[in-house]
Amino acid sequence: MTATSAIPSSYEEWRHCITVECGLKLTSNFIETRIATLQNQDDYHTKQFINLYGRDYHAIVVGWFLQAQQTV
Repeated sequence: MTATSAIPSSYEEWRHCITVECGLKLTSNFIETRIATLQNQDDYHTKQFINLYGRDYHAIVVGWFLQAQQTV
């Protein structure tokens, strides 16, 4: 992440944000739950995420979760 942006722009930045900044563990269960939620277009939080960050960034974040799924 750059000093001017708190929004990750790469997988490495995103992973650091999740695991270090937020202190979350990227467990298989956590990843699967997040993927399912983010792919549910009717989910309130998914709608809010898309409204806030846009569909393109939403697709990128889903991709990062899918990538993380390959490492657990």
